[in-house]
Amino acid sequence: MTSNNNPLDLTVIPMDLQVVPPKVITEPRSLNEWTQVLCNEEMPIFSNTALSIHNILSDDRKGAMELASVILQDPNLTVKLLKISNSPNYNPSRHKMVTVSRAIIMIGSDIIRELTLVCSFFESILSSINKQQANEEIAQAIHAAVHAKSIAIAMNDPSPEEVFIATLLNRIGSISFWCFCGEQGERIQALINKGNCTREEAEKKVLGFKLIELGACLSHAWKLGSLIEESIKAVGGLSKNPRVGLVQLGYEITESLKEGIGSKRYEACIRKVEALTKQSKQVIVESFKTNTSAASDIACQFGATDAAMLIQNRANQAADEEDSTPVIDKKQLQFQISQDITAIISERFDINLLLETVIEGIHRGIGMDRTVFSMLVTDKQSLKEKLSLGWRKELYDQKVIFNISQTPANLFFHALSGTHAFWAKPLDHAKLYTLRDVNSIGKNECFMMPIFSNKIPIGLIYADRSITKEPLTEEDFNTFKYFSQQANIGLTIYRMQRG
Repeated sequence: MTSNNNPLDLTVIPMDLQVVPPKVITEPRSLNEWTQVLCNEEMPIFSNTALSIHNILSDDRKGAMELASVILQDPNLTVKLLKISNSPNYNPSRHKMVTVSRAIIMIGSDIIRELTLVCSFFESILSSINKQQANEEIAQAIHAAVHAKSIAIAMNDPSPEEVFIATLLNRIGSISFWCFCGEQGERIQALINKGNCTREEAEKKVLGFKLIELGACLSHAWKLGSLIEESIKAVGGLSKNPRVGLVQLGYEITESLKEGIGSKRYEACIRKVEALTKQSKQVIVESFKTNTSAASDIACQFGATDAAMLIQNRANQAADEEDSTPVIDKKQLQFQISQDITAIISERFDINLLLETVIEGIHRGIGMDRTVFSMLVTDKQSLKEKLSLGWRKELYDQKVIFNISQTPANLFFHALSGTHAFWAKPLDHAKLYTLRDVNSIGKNECFMMPIFSNKIPIGLIYADRSITKEPLTEEDFNTFKYFSQQANIGLTIYRMQRG
């Protein structure tokens, strides 16, 4: 992934991540139908996120900022990703990361990309009413992933996190099916319980295909690519890629632990790990115990508390399975983002990173529903989005555009005519809310601040609470002014440095 260094090149791929309640549909009857329903009906949020990430990675002109923008469209995903990014697993230095941009810089865009896929996947499946079998599948996937990553680290693998993600998503077909299936799942489970056939044979009898095939179709549809897709295709067969072997070994270990420490399968896994890592049996046995405990914690981080309990029970360990979404203290968040902005400005900074951090500071730090940084187009008759958060859009590449009207003067002309932040109120500034403005943004209170380069207005920051309808306060306005002014200060310093 390459970074775009052109100044003010803040093009993003906006997405509509509004949560849609599951639709009541007839249960699919074929592999193709199941693939289509999971992608389009049951898991559209994950589909959009996965495809957007793929498009960013496929375009050399797009980089870390575009990746951050995809993540920031979903507040729940943002909170969960930052929570995991600040965990000891990914942040051993314990340097607090409060913005997605900083997380990408500290951890790396490749790892953040893969964590985003996983967090988005769990957001999609855990919103459903999970069944026992679904939680079994999730527990095994997380457990296997931790073991595979541990072995990869011991082997000095170049990217243990990639092995972790590939293992975690290896059973994506099974997990997705069991989260959303109905009568078909009951029939499969009944056949297995009778003891007349294996799980794969039961799947084939009821569905006409194996769930691993569904995983391959979903992986292709979501363009997961690389090690994830390769390891899914290799299930049940041999692969020349040793990293695929690590994915398979992770699942072998979890199966062996079900059979017990004294089982032949367990001893066979020990010997395999010994051969790969050159570690002693004692070290490997201890790592298996540590990994099981870690898997439970990671399951909680992803929101899979039922799966965490299954992992814990399997290891006969007591652990705290509390998984409450952290309550964000806005004052603390504002202070931390302010520190990030100061650090960016104090050096020869990246102007794109500064503006993205300012927009994130306004959107999350104040708690706005919609925030956008837009720039004047060449004819000065409109403002076109460069970076937006929270806007619900119908089309994949749709941009927010504000019309500028001098006669009669509208909101955006008035805001650009001044030098300070403007708090627009429908009751106090009724004449500025033209019909075109109301059709574009609604008739809501909003904050606006012109952005200058060499004392010439070049754009505008806009923010409102048009969705929640929460009232704006004087404190909110002061914080908006502070963050917006940081953008102007940064642009002034940037221009001087380039001067």
